[in-house]
Amino acid sequence: MTLHVDHLDELDTVAHQLLAEGRQRSVWLLDGEMGAGKTTLIKAICRALGVVSTVQSPTFSIVNEYTTHEGKAVYHFDCYRLRNEVEALDIGIEDYFASGDYCFIEWPERIMSLWPTLYYQVQLSVDIDGHRTIEADIV
Repeated sequence: MTLHVDHLDELDTVAHQLLAEGRQRSVWLLDGEMGAGKTTLIKAICRALGVVSTVQSPTFSIVNEYTTHEGKAVYHFDCYRLRNEVEALDIGIEDYFASGDYCFIEWPERIMSLWPTLYYQVQLSVDIDGHRTIEADIV
């Protein structure tokens, strides 16, 4: 699926479209350059899921846990600052993946050998005019 975003106010619609397609995968790998909008998109997806916690980038904590209005957990990872995959293992990333709860991973290329067999790949890119393209595939 390929989606185009010209304005931030379109993100809630995009989030619902992504959830409709990717709902059978709990682990989502969000890839894109710095500033492509990964965290902003995750915020919109969390709104669509009914997250009642404050959603912010887990840059320094590596993982943030959010709760939906139904009491379900949602995990948000930022692997940018990981020095190696061992650090991801140390925080128990495989247990998070196995939980069946949504796990949104920014900078997934830092932990490639730890990816589960099944996941939802979301690629974000931005052009010079600030228009974003989101390409998503079920793997």
